[in-house]
Amino acid sequence: MRNLLEMAGLSALLLLVCPTKLDAQERKVQNRPYLDERVWHYGFLIGLNFQDLSIANSGLPYINESGSAEYWYSDVPEYIPGFSVGILGELKANSWMSVRIMPTMHFGDKKVTFKEQNTGKVTEQYLKSTYLSVPFDLKINAARFNNYRPYVVAGLAPTFDLTVKKGKELLVKPADCMLEAGMGLDLYYPFFKMIPELKFCFGLNDILERNRTDIKDMTTLKYTKSVSGIYSRMIVLTLYFE
Repeated sequence: MRNLLEMAGLSALLLLVCPTKLDAQERKVQNRPYLDERVWHYGFLIGLNFQDLSIANSGLPYINESGSAEYWYSDVPEYIPGFSVGILGELKANSWMSVRIMPTMHFGDKKVTFKEQNTGKVTEQYLKSTYLSVPFDLKINAARFNNYRPYVVAGLAPTFDLTVKKGKELLVKPADCMLEAGMGLDLYYPFFKMIPELKFCFGLNDILERNRTDIKDMTTLKYTKSVSGIYSRMIVLTLYFE
C-alpha cells in the first residue's frame, strides 16, 4: 500500500512539475499537430489494476456450538496485480475539455483475511473478479507544449462483476458504480499518441450480500455477520494508444 501511494505521489509531482520544465524548453516541431482538432477520436488501452475492498467490521460476536463467543475481523492485507484491457472513444467539447467513454475489462483478485480475536485463528478467501466497466469521464487538458500535454480526469463508471462465486465466506453483489479521479500525460509520437494514466476508483455502493441462501454450512454465516459493509476500491495504471 505504501509503495502504491508513493508511486501516486510521485506521478502527481511529475505532472505538476512537467509544465514548468516544458516552459524552459525551446519550441520543437509538433508530431501529429492536428490530432486534437478531430471532434471524435478513438484508440485502445492496456494496463495494470490493483483491486481492493474497504471492509467495515461490525464487531458482533458469533456464538459457536460450545457456547463461546468468537470475534472475527477481516481485512485485505495486500494488493494482487491484475490486468485491464479496453477501447477508448473521446468526444471533443472544446480546446480544453473532452468526454471519454471506455468499455473496459478488469481481471483481478483480492485476498480477504479473517482473524479471530481470542484464538488468533486465521481464514483466507480469494475473491476473483472480472469487472465489466463502462466509465464516462470528463477530461480537462492543459496547454500542449511541443509533444506533451498533461491533464486531469474524473467521472463515473457503472461496473458489473461477471465472476461472483457463491458458497464462500463472503458474497458480494455484482453491480456497482465507481467514482473515478486521475491524471495523465498525452505523449505525441510521429505515428501515434500514447497516454500513460494513473486513476483511483471508489465504489459508491455497499456490495455486501447479507441474504446468504447460497451456503449450506450455517457456521459460514459468522463471516458475513462480522462485517457491516464492503465497498470496492481500485487503482489503475493504464497506457492508451490512439
